[in-house]
Amino acid sequence: MTPDNVMEIGRQAIEVTLTISAPMLFAALAVGLIISIFQAATQLNESSLQFVPKLVVMFLVLLLAGPWMIQYLMDYIVHLFESIPHLIG
Repeated sequence: MTPDNVMEIGRQAIEVTLTISAPMLFAALAVGLIISIFQAATQLNESSLQFVPKLVVMFLVLLLAGPWMIQYLMDYIVHLFESIPHLIG
């Protein structure tokens, strides 16, 4: 196994991590921005007003995108396991 192989596996792992986490992070970002604008407009400073909607939206995104996330991760793991003989020899 060469250093290039290690770097490529590390790059792919980071890419998979970012791809899988992106839907939930973008949903939380959008909800946080909308609620922050609402709080600024109404001058309500309640911390649970930020937390609860983000939690609900992230849960819904996980329900909707969860099967895709699992399939994407499984495809990466299968590809990684299938490349073990090539990496060793």
